Amino acid sequence: MRDALLAIRDRLDGYGVALSAACAVHCVVGLVLVTFLGLGGGVLLSPGVHRIGLALAVAIGVVTLGMSAFRHGRLAPAVIGGCGLLLMTAGLFAAHGPAEALLTIPGVGLVAFAHIRNLRHAH
Repeated sequence: MRDALLAIRDRLDGYGVALSAACAVHCVVGLVLVTFLGLGGGVLLSPGVHRIGLALAVAIGVVTLGMSAFRHGRLAPAVIGGCGLLLMTAGLFAAHGPAEALLTIPGVGLVAFAHIRNLRHAH
């Protein structure tokens, strides 16, 4: 049972890294398409997309980073991930455009870094 939970946690850490990368790409591509080409603003800048992404990031982060902090006693990945989630949350309340990207992209970078550290501590 324990091995199964650890495998699930590791898989979720991988999903966390992938979700962080997808979020960063979404921010950059959305900014470029909307700013320079005037395309896709309705879909790419939809608050619903951002809320769903943040909810997934929080859910995956809390489960994987929290479980690992209890398992291996290292709080650094959880703290780093929490800071990233705070930046992402602040980006949700910023105006669309550069201000949002300047909060969100470093936030997803911190979350991805936390998941990677988490995976390294687990093995």
